[in-house]
Amino acid sequence: MHGENFLFKRKKTIFAALTGLGLLGLVAVYNCGINSPTTSASQQECLFCDFANGKQGPPPVLEVQTDEYVIFKDKSPAATYHYLAIPKQHFDSFNALNKSHIGLVLRMESGMVELLKSKNVDPSKAIIGFHIPPFISVKHLHLHGIYPPSEMSIWNRINFMSSFWFKTARDANEALELREL
Repeated sequence: MHGENFLFKRKKTIFAALTGLGLLGLVAVYNCGINSPTTSASQQECLFCDFANGKQGPPPVLEVQTDEYVIFKDKSPAATYHYLAIPKQHFDSFNALNKSHIGLVLRMESGMVELLKSKNVDPSKAIIGFHIPPFISVKHLHLHGIYPPSEMSIWNRINFMSSFWFKTARDANEALELREL
């Protein structure tokens, strides 16, 4: 019995390691050949900036719109409820933020929580957070709100688990507290 338990744990560890390597490989392939544009160039070609600021379309249906951010349904949802909160001001990613952005992040999180509540979703059971570069699909800061996690594929469960590639909103706020202005 003890030997079977050890083998199961070993297989689980090997699976996790291979999954991590596979994820790193996918990111490397995705980023291969992509030039890192300057912030101003990113802004000029940023689809999310266009969505957030009502420029060229077709934009998604905006569920929430404030002076600072908008929230809309993800075009490739990982579960029934999968929304993105994006600031109107362009930031390439979470890494572009510092301590001065804590208020913005808290307001985006609060807006996401309120939207989920309006959909009769318990936000404490939802996944709310940010991907960390190089594990981002769009070079514009975006906060995910996903529910229910039970509907997510194994790949998405790994992709959105609290880790070095995905920070929950709480972990993100704690990280910002430590960043210089």
